Amino acid sequence: MSDKTLTRADLVEAVVSKVGLPRHEAAELVETVLQELSSTLARGEQVKLSSFGSFGIREKRQRIGRNPKTGKEVPITPRRVLIFRASNIMKKRIDENIKADRAKANGKSKAKTASKVSGRVKSPAKKTTSRTRSKKKATSSSKSTGK
Repeated sequence: MSDKTLTRADLVEAVVSKVGLPRHEAAELVETVLQELSSTLARGEQVKLSSFGSFGIREKRQRIGRNPKTGKEVPITPRRVLIFRASNIMKKRIDENIKADRAKANGKSKAKTASKVSGRVKSPAKKTTSRTRSKKKATSSSKSTGK
């Protein structure tokens, strides 16, 4: 995984190279899109981007928190926070990239990884707990005693 952060300048460069707009027009386009997203969220409306995800605002009510250093109770004021939910398509893309990166690290080819991605995932076997084991013992002992 890369530690690089995507910046506005990176977005402008992508628009310049892929669309062919002049740099100042690409910068205006990126700023306009980000401004529209921000103003829509500030109004409390949701933003949905197909195949990417949705942004929304969550209202958090007041609650009592605790200062971890002193242990003193401190009221946390009500606030609005930004939330993001990735679309299923985006989640799938991320999972495929992670699997491809792991395969590269292990020296495997992408072809092998792609076939594993499309394959069916088995669910884990059920674990028996001590409670279920004791129920099984109780039913088997009651059968043997004839009760």
